[in-house]
Amino acid sequence: MLRGLPPDARRQALAAYRLFREDPFHKGLQFKRIGQRRNIWSVRVGLHYRAVGERNDDRILWYWIGTHAEYDRLLGRH
Repeated sequence: MLRGLPPDARRQALAAYRLFREDPFHKGLQFKRIGQRRNIWSVRVGLHYRAVGERNDDRILWYWIGTHAEYDRLLGRH
Protein backbone atom coordinates (compact mmCIF):
# COMPACT_ATOMS: atom_id res chain seq x y z
CA MET A 1 0.00 0.00 0.00
CA LEU A 2 2.86 2.41 0.73
CA ARG A 3 4.96 1.58 -2.32
CA GLY A 4 3.28 4.02 -4.66
CA LEU A 5 3.64 6.96 -2.29
CA PRO A 6 6.39 9.58 -2.41
CA PRO A 7 9.08 9.03 0.28
CA ASP A 8 7.83 11.92 2.43
CA ALA A 9 4.27 10.58 2.38
CA ARG A 10 5.58 7.11 3.29
CA ARG A 11 7.34 8.57 6.34
CA GLN A 12 4.18 10.42 7.34
CA ALA A 13 2.12 7.24 6.96
CA LEU A 14 4.48 5.30 9.22
CA ALA A 15 4.43 8.11 11.80
CA ALA A 16 0.62 8.22 11.70
CA TYR A 17 0.48 4.44 12.12
CA ARG A 18 2.74 4.60 15.18
CA LEU A 19 0.65 7.38 16.69
CA PHE A 20 -2.55 5.47 15.90
CA ARG A 21 -1.23 2.43 17.77
CA GLU A 22 -0.56 4.60 20.83
CA ASP A 23 -3.75 6.68 20.70
CA PRO A 24 -6.24 6.08 17.87
CA PHE A 25 -8.30 9.08 18.92
CA HIS A 26 -5.41 11.56 18.99
CA LYS A 27 -6.93 14.76 17.59
CA GLY A 28 -4.16 15.12 14.99
CA LEU A 29 -5.28 11.88 13.32
CA GLN A 30 -8.90 12.90 12.88
CA PHE A 31 -9.94 9.24 13.12
CA LYS A 32 -13.57 9.04 12.00
CA ARG A 33 -16.19 6.68 10.64
CA ILE A 34 -17.05 7.31 7.00
CA GLY A 35 -19.15 4.29 6.07
CA GLN A 36 -22.87 4.05 6.78
CA ARG A 37 -23.53 0.38 6.08
CA ARG A 38 -20.04 -0.98 6.61
CA ASN A 39 -17.66 -0.15 9.38
CA ILE A 40 -15.33 2.01 7.26
CA TRP A 41 -13.06 4.53 8.97
CA SER A 42 -10.44 7.06 7.89
CA VAL A 43 -7.43 8.66 9.48
CA ARG A 44 -5.36 11.70 8.57
CA VAL A 45 -1.83 11.07 7.29
CA GLY A 46 -0.01 14.39 7.37
CA LEU A 47 -1.59 17.43 5.75
CA HIS A 48 -2.21 15.96 2.31
CA TYR A 49 -3.17 12.29 2.70
CA ARG A 50 -5.81 10.08 4.30
CA ALA A 51 -5.92 6.34 4.91
CA VAL A 52 -9.07 4.21 4.87
CA GLY A 53 -9.72 0.90 6.58
CA GLU A 54 -12.43 -1.47 7.75
CA ARG A 55 -12.91 -1.80 11.49
CA ASN A 56 -13.85 -5.14 13.01
CA ASP A 57 -14.07 -5.19 16.79
CA ASP A 58 -10.77 -3.73 18.00
CA ARG A 59 -8.87 -4.19 14.72
CA ILE A 60 -8.65 -2.18 11.52
CA LEU A 61 -7.54 -3.49 8.16
CA TRP A 62 -6.08 -0.48 6.35
CA TYR A 63 -6.53 -0.97 2.62
CA TRP A 64 -6.23 2.44 0.94
CA ILE A 65 -4.11 5.59 1.21
CA GLY A 66 -4.13 8.62 -1.05
CA THR A 67 -4.30 12.38 -1.32
CA HIS A 68 -7.26 14.36 -0.02
CA ALA A 69 -8.42 14.89 -3.63
CA GLU A 70 -8.33 11.12 -4.26
CA TYR A 71 -10.10 10.57 -0.92
CA ASP A 72 -12.89 12.96 -1.93
CA ARG A 73 -13.31 11.10 -5.24
CA LEU A 74 -13.33 7.78 -3.39
CA LEU A 75 -16.20 9.07 -1.26
CA GLY A 76 -17.99 10.52 -4.26
CA ARG A 77 -17.44 14.13 -3.22
CA HIS A 78 -15.65 15.21 -6.44
